[in-house]
Amino acid sequence: MSLKVKNIAIISHVDHGKTTLVDCLLRFSGTLRDTSDRLLDSNDLEKEKGMTILSKVASVSYKDYKINIVDTPGHADFGGEVERIMNMVDGVFLLVDAAEGPMPQTKFLLSKVLEYGFRPIVVINKIDKRDAMPDIVAGQVFDLFYNLGANAKQLDFPLLYASARHGYAIEELSDERKDFAPFFEAALKYISEPKGSNDNPLQV
Repeated sequence: MSLKVKNIAIISHVDHGKTTLVDCLLRFSGTLRDTSDRLLDSNDLEKEKGMTILSKVASVSYKDYKINIVDTPGHADFGGEVERIMNMVDGVFLLVDAAEGPMPQTKFLLSKVLEYGFRPIVVINKIDKRDAMPDIVAGQVFDLFYNLGANAKQLDFPLLYASARHGYAIEELSDERKDFAPFFEAALKYISEPKGSNDNPLQV
């Protein structure tokens, strides 16, 4: 039996934990058991700079789904890479730092996501930080959606809280902080399947 497919992009302002989160997803799914950091930052310049420059794709299996995860650049200089993949994915996770809140690149990225008609799943990351303000940041994200002209459906965005560093995602701050299953469940629940053939590869 062939697996059903979901193609997702993960976007964020630089250093909001996106690549760490992708690495965590790969380990949780059993795709990778390597303990080294930044598994998808593979070219020399990315390793030197400590940032993602080119979009990367990794595939994981969860339940009866194959989930293609696109790790995208967070730095403003490489925003064109993010725009390029909007026509290639079925849904988007928007990652925001629980202490810093929405930043300039968050605004740019979200404007593009909304323009393409997506209702992104918002992940408030780094809730383990001492200065984390997850509830306040969630409100700031809502305000950003509103100010960018999001429609009623987009304003009712799904919301998760997470610590990629410690390997968990939760739906409510009072939930048990266990693993990243809630992230995958959100992908299955809120992101539609591709309209094309499941047998065709994701082209990035």
